[in-house]
Amino acid sequence: MRVHGEVSDDEVAAAAAAVAGDQVPLSPPPASAAQLRLVVGYALTKKKVKSFLQPKLLALARKKGIHFISIDETLPLSEQGPFDIILHKLTNKEWQQVLEDYREEHPEVTVLDPPNAIQHLHNRQSMLQEVADLNLSNGYGEVCTPRQLVIMKDPSSIPDAVAKAGLTLPLVAKPLVVDGTSKSHELSLAYVEASLPLLDPPLVLQEFVNHGGILFKVYIVGETIRVVRRFSLPDVNTYDLGNNDGIFRFPRVSCATNNAEDANVDPCIAELPPKPLLEKLGKELRRRLGLRLFNIDIIREHGRKDRYYVIDINYFPGYGKMPGYEHIFTDFLLSLVQCKYKRRLSGS
Repeated sequence: MRVHGEVSDDEVAAAAAAVAGDQVPLSPPPASAAQLRLVVGYALTKKKVKSFLQPKLLALARKKGIHFISIDETLPLSEQGPFDIILHKLTNKEWQQVLEDYREEHPEVTVLDPPNAIQHLHNRQSMLQEVADLNLSNGYGEVCTPRQLVIMKDPSSIPDAVAKAGLTLPLVAKPLVVDGTSKSHELSLAYVEASLPLLDPPLVLQEFVNHGGILFKVYIVGETIRVVRRFSLPDVNTYDLGNNDGIFRFPRVSCATNNAEDANVDPCIAELPPKPLLEKLGKELRRRLGLRLFNIDIIREHGRKDRYYVIDINYFPGYGKMPGYEHIFTDFLLSLVQCKYKRRLSGS
């Protein structure tokens, strides 16, 4: 006997075979599935297709009447579909213009998310500005952003720029542009002033905040929030500052391989941020950014239980690493169409 909504091994195996052949099952749902037939067109990189359109998601979606159809970028978008929803994560300007034109011609189609809203997260200078403008503080804590400085060119000018801005070492250096490549998520750590000219602009320099080596990835899917722990950079002490004089480079720090969910960590460090605080932050950022699919990287200042820093925001993150993502995402897609249907009935 299966619980409603569960997916059998045979269904998962069939979906896996479809993914292996670069095809998504498009056949009609069984008679027992919901009456609603929801068509989701997707324009994703091959890497994103593999990580997001996992067999478990495809099988569950099919049971709920949701069909994923690959969009062919070589053909006019208006000649494909029809779609109820378009899901995308392509960064080239040509595609963004195609999608903006399509939105004007087909306002009835939900685009996740609008290209002009996503652009805000492609630049680390503007990315955190909405968080800083929030000045969010309530009985559960305060949410800040690290002090930061943008360097566009001339590495030799960095020491003077840092001194003028009053930033305190050590500093985390991140590429200014976020373009979806692994390189755009690489970090460098500079302990001393003499190492700063070794950095490679354009970049953003952020003051390093000790946080117990734990980062919280806050996944946003519409109004749903899920949090997972990841290992991060370790705290920096006086010894580190006096004995490290180069640039230390790190690959993507908060990836799934750095999972800290079951690690033996000090409870004060591992404790998740308060849910009401995250709900307030998520709601405000959804409204300000105009996005429904993103994640927030948050750290808690070591020794300050109620002070949190947002250090990064990513559009359409690796949801496949989020526990139970297939249920959360399919419910979200259905809710979009149901809300649209209710608005039609009400005449609004």
